[in-house]
Amino acid sequence: MSAGTLGIAGATALQGRTRAWTILSTLTLLALLSILIACVTGSVALSLPDIAAAVYELVHGTTSTMAATLVELRLSRALSAFVTGATLALAGVMMQALLRNPLADPYVLGVSGGAAVGALAAMLLCTLTWMIDVAAFGGAIAVSVMLYLLARRDLRGAAGADGSAPLLLLTGVILASGCGALVTLMLSVAPDNRLRGMVFWLIGDLSGTQFRLLPWIVLAGALAFSTRAARAINVIALHAEAASTLGINVGKLRSGLFLCAALLTASAVSNAGSIGFVGLIVPHACRFVLGPDHRLLLPAATLVGGAFLVLADTLARSIVAPQQLPVGVITAMIGVPVFLLQLHQLRKR
Repeated sequence: MSAGTLGIAGATALQGRTRAWTILSTLTLLALLSILIACVTGSVALSLPDIAAAVYELVHGTTSTMAATLVELRLSRALSAFVTGATLALAGVMMQALLRNPLADPYVLGVSGGAAVGALAAMLLCTLTWMIDVAAFGGAIAVSVMLYLLARRDLRGAAGADGSAPLLLLTGVILASGCGALVTLMLSVAPDNRLRGMVFWLIGDLSGTQFRLLPWIVLAGALAFSTRAARAINVIALHAEAASTLGINVGKLRSGLFLCAALLTASAVSNAGSIGFVGLIVPHACRFVLGPDHRLLLPAATLVGGAFLVLADTLARSIVAPQQLPVGVITAMIGVPVFLLQLHQLRKR
């Protein structure tokens, strides 16, 4: 290879890295802006000087003014919304790469159904918030383990051939159907005073969430794993049959993607219920704009998913204030036309 060719290749690689850092820096600023918008918006609007004074109080450990109290509540909810949206978007990218299906989303394998069974069972038996969260997380993990045990041969298949994805998907659909039957049964026998809260949880609601460290740890760990494996994910997403001949341990990578996606879904659903469309439309939109390279797609979808859910939740609690809507309604109302528009653009291309 000549020196000129090497120079062109090096310049192209440098240009690609510069583009990636520019995009990620811009998305990070937009994510921070979405959190700021969430802090100033609500039934009681706050100005930027109010926000600055409230932040000063919070830094010094006091909340003596109403502005400081509102910022503390809104910031906690905005951070919960961001980590939930980022988690769902990252899980969506992983599921679409794992199943080699652009229509896959975090809920496609029935993990959210297990979380719903656990959460609704806890709501029927007790009203402690932490018990509901633990039960939802436990139900999601239980379904994930069951699915892994039933489909581990397909996940570990050396070729990652097209035959393995439908079998994995079919197993997930069957488990989701069973969980759906249990959810219907519990809704049928639930007392009226608990039915509203159960329905809101199923739709997706952030009104009762509080800042917790565990979802951030799960998100950081999954993002670190997927970013490190991004080159290999590119190969199995586009050329799964030839991946093993290129030195990629396909079975290990597919198992890692499945376990990370399941853990991310369990974390998101236990934190805020079943919020739809985030894990479907955000990866689609990012892939449509930025391309299929997972080295950029994974962190970009994470940032966009977090910012999207923060803004959607801000709308949910502001559009008919002081009444609050489930954020899952807002994401569905936005997600359906956006997804149809994306499909139309893909047909034109």
